[in-house]
Amino acid sequence: MSNEPNYTTTDSGAPAGSDELSLTVGAGGPIVLHDHYLIEQMAQFNRERIPERQPHAKGSGAFGSFENTSDVSQYTCAALFQPGAKTDMVARFSTVAGERGSADTWRDPRGFALKFYTSEGVYDMVGNNTPVFFIRDPMKFQHFIRSQKRRADNNLRDHDMQWDFWTLSPETAHQVAWLMGDRGIPKTWRHMNGYSSHTYLWVNAEGVKHWVKYHFISDQGVEYLTQEEADRLAGADGDHHVRDLFDAVKAGDHPSWTLKVQLMPFDDAKTYRFNPFDLTKVWPHGDYPLHEVGRMTLHTNPTDNHAQIEQAAFEPSNLVPGIGLSPDRMLLGRVFAYADAHRARLGANYKQIPVNSPRNEVRSYSKDGAMRIHPVSDPVYAPNSKGGPAADYPGQPEPQWAADGEIVRSAYVAHPEDDDVSQARTLVREVFDDAARERLVGNVSGHLLDGVSEPVLQRAFQYWRAIDDDLGAAIERAVHAGGAG
Repeated sequence: MSNEPNYTTTDSGAPAGSDELSLTVGAGGPIVLHDHYLIEQMAQFNRERIPERQPHAKGSGAFGSFENTSDVSQYTCAALFQPGAKTDMVARFSTVAGERGSADTWRDPRGFALKFYTSEGVYDMVGNNTPVFFIRDPMKFQHFIRSQKRRADNNLRDHDMQWDFWTLSPETAHQVAWLMGDRGIPKTWRHMNGYSSHTYLWVNAEGVKHWVKYHFISDQGVEYLTQEEADRLAGADGDHHVRDLFDAVKAGDHPSWTLKVQLMPFDDAKTYRFNPFDLTKVWPHGDYPLHEVGRMTLHTNPTDNHAQIEQAAFEPSNLVPGIGLSPDRMLLGRVFAYADAHRARLGANYKQIPVNSPRNEVRSYSKDGAMRIHPVSDPVYAPNSKGGPAADYPGQPEPQWAADGEIVRSAYVAHPEDDDVSQARTLVREVFDDAARERLVGNVSGHLLDGVSEPVLQRAFQYWRAIDDDLGAAIERAVHAGGAG
């Protein structure tokens, strides 16, 4: 340990005059403007808050590593998935609709965002704790998020607004059934699975392609809170999930998840019984079983949550050789939306913030802008004859797929078993047991009794009857019984 006195300094490293007293004209006189340390303290304080994320504002995370445990090189040449590879990473968990001060235990999907610092650049996976989502086209995303946020007039969240959107958007049925079921409120972030939800493209060294879905299976098991437990914790400890993760990692109880993937041969997508790129659907494991890939372990807490977690910027456009996108419309929309959100919130050079910076060398022609810290040297343009870098990477080309046709606004090309409710029906009939269905009825009816208007309420009953007639009838009886009370 250094024997040097632990003096406070200014942000530029010079000794600070005092932590308690401002410069004044005499002992009782006014403060002087040239007390630059005081000005620095106040000005920094006024700027400590950056705009919060639009969705996923409330959350936290930790650092860890991903270790490949199975040989999947026949499917992808991505460096982090090669035999024996171990990759540093950071994870951030969050709620979708809640603002930064909201309770962790609101009924809401949980974000499951991962950033891997691979030898070939940063790879991000932006997922949730559910394998599906509410909508399949990004045109509806902004409207969906607003329906889950706060009203314009009274600044309150509104169940009538939520159910109004859901019942007018039948493709939400599968995700809403997940949300209103037991897994709608995880016990902790450690006790939930994570999913890419989206379909991605894997390509091996020979150029062979497979479609892939990621499943991060919690090694702690999947546990949940009942609505009553969640409501109690929302008042007693609104930061329950944040606290649990930090305390577990600090105590050495390092949470881990086993990564498994579903792999679909490239040509299967054309003739599969439903659209495999529809974000509202899962691939049945009987058709495409899980293959183990590796294990993610979180072992280090942030030392500065703002710098290392709040400023962490996850985006599906961060891809590496061997991994590409799919025709999933929501994924393609997010490729633009997430990076643009980070530029708006953090500035054009957000990738130079340490938590977002790749661990390999960056050779880029990006130049200037606020908070530019990585020096650029001439030439600053391409092509050039001055020895600057060129895009002539000798490895795997960017994974691609073919598309043609007229420019249209249209639904996906239909597959034989495309519909909005079949998978939701399977979930509530075959995955949920009787006790889970009873809790589902209670969760939905309680939610509907909280300010949902009569026209929307009637649509909600039909929404659930379309999923399962008996379930819809039970929800309607429960609402009427609760309203009569």
